[in-house]
Amino acid sequence: MAKLPQINHNNNTSSSTNILLSSTWGIRTSFQVLIMILITLVISVLYFTQDSDGLRSLSPSSSPLPSSPREEHDDVVRDTMEEVQIMMQKCDYFSGKWVFDNKTYPLYKEKECSFMSDQLACEKFGRKDLSYQYWRWQPHHCDLLRFNATALLEKLRNKRLVYVGDSLNRGQWISMICLVDSIIPSSHKSMQTNGSLSTFKAIEYNATIEFYWAPLLVESNSDDPIKHRLPERIVRTQAIEKHARYWTNADFLIFDSYLWWKRPIMKVLWGTFESSDGIYKEVEMLKSYEMALRTWSDWLEIHVNHNKTRMFWMSMSPTHERSEEWGGVSGLNCYNETQPIKKLDYWGSGSDPNMMRLVETTIDKMSKNGLNVQLLNITQLSEYRKEAHPSVHRKQWEPLTKEQLLNPYGYADCIHWCLPGVPDTWNEILYTYIFSSL
Repeated sequence: MAKLPQINHNNNTSSSTNILLSSTWGIRTSFQVLIMILITLVISVLYFTQDSDGLRSLSPSSSPLPSSPREEHDDVVRDTMEEVQIMMQKCDYFSGKWVFDNKTYPLYKEKECSFMSDQLACEKFGRKDLSYQYWRWQPHHCDLLRFNATALLEKLRNKRLVYVGDSLNRGQWISMICLVDSIIPSSHKSMQTNGSLSTFKAIEYNATIEFYWAPLLVESNSDDPIKHRLPERIVRTQAIEKHARYWTNADFLIFDSYLWWKRPIMKVLWGTFESSDGIYKEVEMLKSYEMALRTWSDWLEIHVNHNKTRMFWMSMSPTHERSEEWGGVSGLNCYNETQPIKKLDYWGSGSDPNMMRLVETTIDKMSKNGLNVQLLNITQLSEYRKEAHPSVHRKQWEPLTKEQLLNPYGYADCIHWCLPGVPDTWNEILYTYIFSSL
């Protein structure tokens, strides 16, 4: 806070001194003068208040002078950082339980988010049971830091926060926009899409929250953000420049890449998609995934400013395709589920530990080379939330047949997440880590 100017007391002091120097007054007059001086001193004490920033003028009914909006925002950021520093020393944010909380959750309303996606707007598309919005993640030994949109936007002032990955990362991006959307006037925000890059801008802060479509991180035949549903998946595991040039100068990078690799064999291309002499080879999935991670890490080590950019990797987002795994009927899935899984440490077949270990190994090697990527292990906490997927309550990109309508289990989406919902918790954790360093 700016230091207020010192207040001049010379006039009162000079007046009192002149009165005392008058030698023609009698004893009674001197006594009256003494009383006047005492009254003046009392009024002065009431009128002026000394604080750490100097003297601040007060009237009997006034409060201290208000801070400017920017000063208040700076205070919020500083207080948030101090709180996070204390919490980070004693908290494992990824170990805990879900607690029903319809007092403080959800953090925003689906209908009030200006940029909600029809793929994630479950209430809009007919879901009546809204209990999925009211579950709060509670770490075992601490409380999750409450999300503060103003503090985040101040932290992002003149900066870029970029999500890179597939539709699950896009869902987390939309969640983050919804978390800050309500405090920004409509004339002070914008959305722009240019190919694979979508950019939300908070104009007053000169801050952007962006999403870049790169479901396999490296180049692939699935890079079109609209037309990417292809029966055969082909990757160029040694090529990433096409994508990376859009996000290597970001201040915060949040990556994910998992579900698009979930097939036994990947076809790998040496060469370009445009050339006719490329070499194609079928490669076991884990090996091709490892090759892509190596290309990703090599690029970041060379092209990212280690002192500027903070990087995060979101671990696997689980699917809930097999009801028998959580004690349900065999052959069913997340359709019609309304309660989280209560079994401690539940882990379904939708999450692949081998892929997770490859990510951990890659991040460890990067750390040894001086490039830190924070792994945010949201897999376990998300495993419990079998009821939080869109299921049939989402926009269908193609008209459903009569046969499909008779079997909702067959077209239920048990991959993505309703909003408000689980991705908000991912962002609450990300928010905490963003504030974990100055």
